[in-house]
Amino acid sequence: MLTVIGNAYSRTFRVVWMLEELGMLYKYIPAKPHSPEVLKYNPAGKVPVMLDDKAVLVDSTAIIQYIADQAGYYTYPAGTLQRARQDGWTGMLLDEIDSCIWTAAKHSFVLPPERRIRDIKSTLRWEFNQSMARISAHLEDNKYLMGSKLTVPDFILVHCLIWAERASFKYDYPELDRYLRHIQYLPSFIRAIEK
Repeated sequence: MLTVIGNAYSRTFRVVWMLEELGMLYKYIPAKPHSPEVLKYNPAGKVPVMLDDKAVLVDSTAIIQYIADQAGYYTYPAGTLQRARQDGWTGMLLDEIDSCIWTAAKHSFVLPPERRIRDIKSTLRWEFNQSMARISAHLEDNKYLMGSKLTVPDFILVHCLIWAERASFKYDYPELDRYLRHIQYLPSFIRAIEK
């Protein structure tokens, strides 16, 4: 059985949601970053951590792609054009969405006060909105990022949209609201939230 260690308000949510979507059995251990439970497996102190037998996996994207590949769902096979496009979305989301919100968080409360740059947040919000505009335009003709099929990048985007709201990263794109509302009613999403 898989064991997931992490804080539900972090990128750990991506992993828990995918496991719920797949209906897989797993053990969830709530733990904050840098807690003893996390440091035991990840010296960097970051969450999530996933234990698969004796193997330790870190990084939410690597974990959910591994789970999807193992299960044969929510992904396309490696070496296909569809997988290349899927990986393109994954990379874009990490580079342009996740990184903006994470950098803002670092300059709000993660970094030592003397290392924080307050003015960076307005630039990050502008960058975030540029990316949101492109994603919204794409979703006008697509149910999910890869068309009609929920895939790995959707798990990342949905988490980032929720994170953005908590971090006061505003956007005004009805297509993104529609997309998020649809996903928030999925039974797997509701179960993950309840965790």
